[in-house]
Amino acid sequence: MLRERLNQVEERIHNAVERSGRRRSDITLIAVTKKFPAPVTIEAFDLGLRHFGENYVQEFEGKHAAVASLTGAKFHLIGHLQSNKTRIAAELFRVIETVDSEKLARRLDQAGKPLEVMIEVKLSEEESKAGSAADTLPGLIDAIRQCANLRLTGLMTMPPWSDDPAQTRPYFRKLAALAQTHGLAKLSMGMSHDLEAAIEEGATHIRVGTALFGPRPKTG
Repeated sequence: MLRERLNQVEERIHNAVERSGRRRSDITLIAVTKKFPAPVTIEAFDLGLRHFGENYVQEFEGKHAAVASLTGAKFHLIGHLQSNKTRIAAELFRVIETVDSEKLARRLDQAGKPLEVMIEVKLSEEESKAGSAADTLPGLIDAIRQCANLRLTGLMTMPPWSDDPAQTRPYFRKLAALAQTHGLAKLSMGMSHDLEAAIEEGATHIRVGTALFGPRPKTG
């Protein structure tokens, strides 16, 4: 079942890169394994996936031992990071995509582990969304670049939910413009329902869960 879903996602990616004049190698597929047990990650790894996204430090800490031996796997934190969890996050993840403040950047730097980081940018008015405001980016970028252990590579965003990709496309376009303005190469944007629009607007990383693994297990 996973192999079949992966083939379907790959076909969607190929169609989108073809339409937008890009290459498949431009796109990193991040398999979002939050709420799924470690064997699901292992199965995905065995099918060739190498990038995995997790939302919760504590949850991933619980299954890390079971996936730590997957040579070449790269785990991305794609959920909000509280500053009191920075040390353990730096131990568990290779990429933190949700840096949104100078305080968080400094805490991660102090953990002493080399980390790739992205800045989460808040482009919507939704109270529930985290992220740095676009107008605070210059100061945050400067602060991160002064952190010896952090390597800033790009921006990520989470648009307001809509099952119509036409509604999320403007947010992708805006993030791409911000990345270009600030000389950042990577763009983490787009999920199962709107990955084509994200790729067409310049995404380098797409975060796909449901289209690969189906609905997340219910937690009681």
